[in-house]
Amino acid sequence: MRYDVIVIGAGNGGLVSALTLQKAGKKVLILEKNNVPGGFVTSFVRGRFEFDTALHEFYGYGNDQTKEEIYELFTRLGIEEKLEMIPRNESLHVVTLNTHEEYTLPVSIQSFILKMEEYVSGSTESLNAFFRLALEAKKVFSYLNSGELETLKENNLEVLSFLNCSVEEVFEHLKMPKKAREILSTYWILFGSPMKELSFVHYAMTILSYIQNGSSIPKLKSHDISLSLEEEFERLGGTIRFFSEVQKLFFQNDKVAGVTCTDGSVFYADYVISNIAPNVVYGSMIPLDHQQKEMNQLCNARTLGARGFTIYLGLNKSMQELGISHHHYFIFDALDSNIEAKKMKEIFHNGCVASVLENEANTTVLCITTLLFGEDFDKVVTSKNYFEWKEKIARHFISVFERASGCSIKETIEEIEVCTPVTFARYGGSPSGCIYGYQAKGYDNLIPRTLHVSKESYISNLYFCGGFGSRLSGFSSSYLNGEDVANKLLEDMAKKGDI
Repeated sequence: MRYDVIVIGAGNGGLVSALTLQKAGKKVLILEKNNVPGGFVTSFVRGRFEFDTALHEFYGYGNDQTKEEIYELFTRLGIEEKLEMIPRNESLHVVTLNTHEEYTLPVSIQSFILKMEEYVSGSTESLNAFFRLALEAKKVFSYLNSGELETLKENNLEVLSFLNCSVEEVFEHLKMPKKAREILSTYWILFGSPMKELSFVHYAMTILSYIQNGSSIPKLKSHDISLSLEEEFERLGGTIRFFSEVQKLFFQNDKVAGVTCTDGSVFYADYVISNIAPNVVYGSMIPLDHQQKEMNQLCNARTLGARGFTIYLGLNKSMQELGISHHHYFIFDALDSNIEAKKMKEIFHNGCVASVLENEANTTVLCITTLLFGEDFDKVVTSKNYFEWKEKIARHFISVFERASGCSIKETIEEIEVCTPVTFARYGGSPSGCIYGYQAKGYDNLIPRTLHVSKESYISNLYFCGGFGSRLSGFSSSYLNGEDVANKLLEDMAKKGDI
């Protein structure tokens, strides 16, 4: 029952951390409270439909010509050849319900700019400047994340002037036409922060990936990634125990020494990585005599990200029969991200993202996800009216999709499942059912988090990875953060002589 490292939670970050350490020759144990790996990157079956819980497409994989960070990571981990990825050739399709706008933009920077110029005359110069800065932003983050600050200083990069700027501020500096700004801001919902709060560097380098090389989806559902990571981990001798929910961490000489599970099992290790939220670990899993004021202050100072509400639909007709012409829809009332984010404090808003997948036997899988900010959901939803409100909200967003797509789908619904913040909190253990980690805003954005991550280690030999980590939320960022944390732990092990 003694291991070099225990990883709490088999989510994206936890699986990558565990596999990275196992490949480095460490003896690693993963403890997972559910019966399958992956956290939110999993799938479930209803009737003849299999639904992806959360990951419908993601950035950073690349295409046949360009291999990006996730492709390279999966190659290092030994799982890339096991996966079959399908590229998406459309970078953006957005529809607004109140202002009646619709824009479709292609993959590749040049094609994107040309199409945007058709929509917004006079936008080319500012868009060229935006993508130039976005390419520099990617270099800057690479230097910062690897600690090569001196190398960064030697590079005379224009984007260094905007490290602390929001997206909105840089758009203003570039004198980008208002409509071009609004269209380019569409991706904000994937970050859970509007343009006035989100870091330019974070936003620019991320959507650069979407636009430059498109997004990808796993052919065998996203759960295939989780299963491949688990399989490779176990092939190398790693141990994963399901139905094993960690209850407490215990200590020896002021260092973490292991964990106790709810069934009474005890496991020992000199190092622990948590793939669950620091709020949960600090709030209920650390004994009082090891609580520290600073760690609780940090959790309280940060804002939990958006909560999730997702409707999963199995439709008994094909996309062609339904008249659905796009695989991805961004839907809003209008294109001002700051206003749209405020509307999401109410339950019945219209902002959402819909993902459409072809299914076997001329059927279609449709997933509609929206974000909830604020406390309105808690104010009206109780244990007695939960299912009633669940259905009301689902009906509303199905109608929103019908209005945006111009397609009637209600009569074709064969299977339906609905996940609310309660579902996400129960299954993933995320505080309040938030699906976006900590909200990125102001001085708690990507660059400050990256620069100060080493100062957030309040308990010796305890590390955090995943969506609440320094790369912030998102599936691709969680995978990459998992490797970052494992490498940092290996570095600390070497310094302490624990090799």
